Amino acid sequence: MTANKEDTNVRPSLLIVEDLQVEFDTYGGTVQAVRGVNFSVDQGQTLAIVGESGCGKSVTVQSIMGLIPAPPGRIIAGSARLRGHEILGRKTVGGGEIRGAEIGMIFQDPMTSLNPTMKIGDQIAEPLKVHRGYSARNASLEAVRLLELSRIPEASKRARQYPFEFSGGMLQRAMIAMALSCKPSILIADEPTTALDVTIQAQILDLMLELQKETGMAIILITHDLGVVARMADEVAVMYAGKIVEYGSANDIFYRSAHPYTVGLKEAMPTNDPARQHELKPISGSPPDLFAPPAGCGYCSRCPYAMQICSESPPQNNGLHDHHSASCWLHHPRSGIKPDTLFFGDAL
Repeated sequence: MTANKEDTNVRPSLLIVEDLQVEFDTYGGTVQAVRGVNFSVDQGQTLAIVGESGCGKSVTVQSIMGLIPAPPGRIIAGSARLRGHEILGRKTVGGGEIRGAEIGMIFQDPMTSLNPTMKIGDQIAEPLKVHRGYSARNASLEAVRLLELSRIPEASKRARQYPFEFSGGMLQRAMIAMALSCKPSILIADEPTTALDVTIQAQILDLMLELQKETGMAIILITHDLGVVARMADEVAVMYAGKIVEYGSANDIFYRSAHPYTVGLKEAMPTNDPARQHELKPISGSPPDLFAPPAGCGYCSRCPYAMQICSESPPQNNGLHDHHSASCWLHHPRSGIKPDTLFFGDAL
């Protein structure tokens, strides 16, 4: 469910983010890292935010978590509501801690995210003592149980070891155990499989899905890997130059792509399906300078279908069907260009 439409006949989304804007002051000027992002996620749902490096994916979720250093960063506009309560700029909601308790996070590199001087079990037990009031003994027992839940063998022994004694896959499992220790409503996974080999990647993703079924938590998955998106996501937000340019179900994004950038990402992705094999086509050009973002569409300089209006005015968000939408002038009723590679809804 997107944040642009609210149906009074259904339960409100667990998290709704609207018009989020984040800037960073640097020696070279002000970077407009996130420029009006909207999305929502429901309980038990997986939302993937996908896009190339530097598009604003991590900054978006770090803003929600209160992890943006200020200065140099600042949230200049927007709203993030968890069960209807505003959480931007707050540490607690409804008397409970947001970070760690209501929203857990798995970071991209577990080796640099874990304290090398603390035993794994102690690091998992710490949030239980801080947020849930566990005694030291009960927290240690729960840490072992969480390691077992994360499919780490000999959990009791491993809890007494330090991060350098774990492999990359085991470290990521320990991070998952820590993120789930306080039973958060939402788990944010920021590139959780980037540093892992293919076999371990599949195990980590399967583990996240299993834990989601057991706990009912929502997952926000940050990635640039469309293979991970296809495996995990219910809904997908495609992000480019600080904005979400396409939003829809996983089927919409893969089989009814409605933005040239989404099509470009797919054409650059290899496949082992003989019926869908094609020559890989890299996206030419470079992302726009976010010190001075373009007046029109951020993808205009790289888009093979760009029109004059694309460089002059930002495109409107066009609803195609259900919750599928794309910010592209090609979907405007008066557009004379209808590429075969783009899906066009009945509204046009």
